[in-house]
Amino acid sequence: MTDHGQITAPRSAQLSARFEEAINNLSLGIVVFDEKREVVFCNARYREMYGLSPEQVTPGTPTRELIQHRINLGLKVQTAPDDYIRARVGRDIALDTTVQEFTDGRIIAYTVYPMPGGGGMATHEDITEREELNARLKKQYELGREQEEALRAKNFQFDTAINNMSQGLCFFDSDHRLIVCNDRFVEMYDIAPERVSPGMSLIEIVDLRFEAGSFPAMTRDEYLQWRTSVAVLNVAKDSVVELMNGRTFKIRHRPMPGGGWVATHEDITEQRQSEVKIEYMAHHDALTDLANRVLLNERLEYALDRIQHGEMVAVHHLDLDQFKAVNDTFGHPGGDKLLRIVAERLRRLVGAADTIARMGGDEFVIVQAAIADPADATSLAQRVIEALSEPYDIDGQQAVIGVSIGISVGPGDGSNPDKLLRNADLALYRAKSDGRGTLRFFEPAMDLQMQTRRIMEQDLRRALPGGEFELYYQPVVNLASKEISGFEALIRWNHPIKGMISPASFIPLAEEIGFIVPLGEWVIRQACATAAQWPDHLHVAVNISAIQFRSPGMMQVIIGALAASGLAPTRLEIEITESVLLHNKEATLALLHQLRELGIRIAMDDFGTGYSSLTYLQSFPFDKIKIDRSFVKNITEDSSSLNIVRAVAALANGMGMTATAEGVETAEQLHSIASEGCTEMQGFLFSKPLPAAEIERQFLSGRGPREAQGRIVAA
Repeated sequence: MTDHGQITAPRSAQLSARFEEAINNLSLGIVVFDEKREVVFCNARYREMYGLSPEQVTPGTPTRELIQHRINLGLKVQTAPDDYIRARVGRDIALDTTVQEFTDGRIIAYTVYPMPGGGGMATHEDITEREELNARLKKQYELGREQEEALRAKNFQFDTAINNMSQGLCFFDSDHRLIVCNDRFVEMYDIAPERVSPGMSLIEIVDLRFEAGSFPAMTRDEYLQWRTSVAVLNVAKDSVVELMNGRTFKIRHRPMPGGGWVATHEDITEQRQSEVKIEYMAHHDALTDLANRVLLNERLEYALDRIQHGEMVAVHHLDLDQFKAVNDTFGHPGGDKLLRIVAERLRRLVGAADTIARMGGDEFVIVQAAIADPADATSLAQRVIEALSEPYDIDGQQAVIGVSIGISVGPGDGSNPDKLLRNADLALYRAKSDGRGTLRFFEPAMDLQMQTRRIMEQDLRRALPGGEFELYYQPVVNLASKEISGFEALIRWNHPIKGMISPASFIPLAEEIGFIVPLGEWVIRQACATAAQWPDHLHVAVNISAIQFRSPGMMQVIIGALAASGLAPTRLEIEITESVLLHNKEATLALLHQLRELGIRIAMDDFGTGYSSLTYLQSFPFDKIKIDRSFVKNITEDSSSLNIVRAVAALANGMGMTATAEGVETAEQLHSIASEGCTEMQGFLFSKPLPAAEIERQFLSGRGPREAQGRIVAA
């Protein structure tokens, strides 16, 4: 041997045997073949990779048999096996790297090196684990990169294969003296190549590494003692070593028969960094860099385990108010920017022991650890409300939101993360119901209320297919002709156990959970089918909620109901409230005009109870204005109510609209609304809402529409 990595020729028989032992202990499979494509040598790793016995691979074995064996094992080839073998054996021997896939999932890279004088050598490396890691990184975080290792060759002997390994390799004898090491080894440890030569002791190699700064966080003697103990044990051992220079190496130590050892050194720094990154991303929100649900549960459980006697843990569940308006105005990039600003403001408010997590969307959770009194939670929540209510600069434009907060305090409100988070969520629900922009602490009654709500939700979803809903109809009377002009369809829920349930109890819940859409479709179809059986001069009015009106396919539902029932579009009246026009006004107005073009009448319900009624009357020419019952109720005692009814009736008459007074219950109220110019009325004075069969019996069984006059007079 002349200098490091160079093997003198001719080699001594002893040294050759030692090299053969070293090669047999490499993680690479190696095959050397002559110019006839017959095997000259293969190491044990090659046989192990392909399940071959020493008898199956002997000097003189044709390489085509080895290729055939790999095909039998499940090597994926694009052509017929015989064609593939002929192509592989028939091509010239040239430097070439190929990646092979097997049906058992293994991926093996092999590189062919031409040898001087003919023949060649192939190295085989199982890269399955590395390729799977790369694929996983690419799939989960789209930050993967294709990684290929090209094994270069300087010459095509055994030392060529060693010096082109991606791992550092060193081979020591039983006296702990270096026999050979490759270029990669000295490169990895920043050792000058000319300072390494065969015969050097392990101590000298360690000293060179410490001199170069390539050592772990331990003293020279500690490291030397550890490496010596590994060698003396004479057992295979894999170790991961983190160096002071930031690199991380994996060392595979393999003892040699008769003493000594061979070790490969692999730089896994990037792999370790990727694993750390994966671990971090698995516990943090990508947008805000806050903790996610997984880390939140861990931190909350840790906080509960650590509290001392008398201490408490507060869980704040935050929901941003008006955040949807920010997304609608500024788009999702603007909404994302606001969420990042929210996260930064929250960081400035909490203590070092507290945890902030984003639960998704515009919901956040703060774990306030080790507080002495619930007042501490109140103080933090108030600071959060104040801070998050400050204006936000979104690309030069100002946005303003609010926040609602629900708070649970452990261990009183729960001794485990799930219970505390659930109770904080219940408190948040109450905070939002009480007007938003406020905080509420959990109370046991909230749990009972939520259980009741959940039972009603389950019953509600079963009620429609169970046929538990029914439509009642309330007559609408024309005050000039004293005749019934139509009916308003009103839904009723006849629960099999609880009996009749008021719409005021289940309609808000139906809207909240989105059930109002299928329920509203049923109402439209049922009302049209029933009205189609009545005289042609009678119309039917159906209430449409804002959520139902914005649902996809609303127009198709109405057209389908008219077509299926045969009801003329002019006999259908759609009642909407001002809330329908609050969101996406342009699209809403477009749909209203489409309905009008079909001949359907449009009424504004509960007029006067909103904030922009007059503005909406300018935007769309409604056919009817329905004066809310709250004004009619006090019309005989309250001059303000009387003036409002008078103004609305005059406005409707001036714009060519019908003015309908709701909730007329007394003759005095009837006289007042008639005197002030209302054109229609409905209310208990004439009739309460009744089932369709009762409506037909009382008003439509051959007695004529003028019966309305008698009913009013009698009342």
